Amino acid sequence: MTIWILALVLLGSLAVVGFNMGVVRVGFSFVGLLIGALLAFPLGHLLNPVLALFGMKNPFFIWLTGPFIIFVIVLIIFKIAGFFVHQKVDVYYKYKVGDLRMGLWNRLSARLGLCLGLANGAAYTILISLVIYVFSYGTTQMVTGDNGATSVKMLNFLGKDVVSSGMAKVVAAIDPMPESYFEAADIIGLIYHNDLLEARLARYPAFLSLGERPQFQDIANDKEFTEFRQKQPSFSDLIDHPKARAILDNPDLLKEIWAVTLPNLKDLLTFLRTGQSATYDEKILGRWDIDLNGVLNVVRRAKPNISAAELQRVKRVVSATLSKVTLVAAPDKQVFIKNLGTLKPPPKPTSPPTVEYQSLQGQWAAEGSKYQLSIGGKPTLEAVVEGDKLTVTGDTLPLRFDKEY
Repeated sequence: MTIWILALVLLGSLAVVGFNMGVVRVGFSFVGLLIGALLAFPLGHLLNPVLALFGMKNPFFIWLTGPFIIFVIVLIIFKIAGFFVHQKVDVYYKYKVGDLRMGLWNRLSARLGLCLGLANGAAYTILISLVIYVFSYGTTQMVTGDNGATSVKMLNFLGKDVVSSGMAKVVAAIDPMPESYFEAADIIGLIYHNDLLEARLARYPAFLSLGERPQFQDIANDKEFTEFRQKQPSFSDLIDHPKARAILDNPDLLKEIWAVTLPNLKDLLTFLRTGQSATYDEKILGRWDIDLNGVLNVVRRAKPNISAAELQRVKRVVSATLSKVTLVAAPDKQVFIKNLGTLKPPPKPTSPPTVEYQSLQGQWAAEGSKYQLSIGGKPTLEAVVEGDKLTVTGDTLPLRFDKEY
């Protein structure tokens, strides 16, 4: 209902304006409106470097601000041009023709101005509905109950009215937003309403290397932020949190994230819903957690005649050094082994040995059905994937992992 009220107000007011201003000025405004809308996005992104120089950091707002500035500039240019042309036409009919022709022109100009004013009103209604539709598509998915700001609630209300009024079908035909915008909004909304999906998001193969960055590791290890997130705060409170700001205020990191995300949006949405990726099907990819019993089973198979005393010693070593080990294999051929413990001699003969933990980084390469892991300071390791199990051999102790889901 509100969209139709808005349309009637715009049509009525701009018809009156058109009747009073005349056909020349209103005609130039109408043409400027159309050309500004057509040139906004193609030319708007040329301003991105300039906006960045003026301190704007968020790539999304830079991406939207440029087209808006171009639209306003083009519209102002046409309004100024219309004013000067109107002045020349007005002078001509006032001083170079008779009163009859001037009267006929004024009447024609007013009536044509009224018609073009209606066209301007229709154009503004469509453009305003387009802006409401585009922004409300994202904000509607990021509000739960009463946790949204009043302005956001109003935007969402107007967005629903755009759909119910049927205006969404009109604006969809001229919508300049790429499909990736709507796919990204779907993903953000899905994660926002299902905080348990954040763990699955971190396991998406394309994000595995990014997930090892300090900013993301800091968030993953912050229990306070996890509890804050589980309360489903408003989206504005969420993005204002210091942990989120550490990422949002880093333009280079945002660009890197978007560069990884953009070509994988459809696959990422499928992965969040099903846990399966059609793009990244290499078996070794993913996060793997140590299976201590599996390690001991591999040791028994390698040494079927191992004595009970030696097996107990191996159990103690495995429990002390491998209980925290995780392995991450990313699509860019990087592999990370974290929290790998090493026994160190005790400072005193009567003291127990100490454990020193380290995290290693290297490369993986496929060798037929097996994988070769080249990790700094260690001989080349061999890895074999059997279903949800990963076995790594070639070091002092074999490693056996279960895949995270």
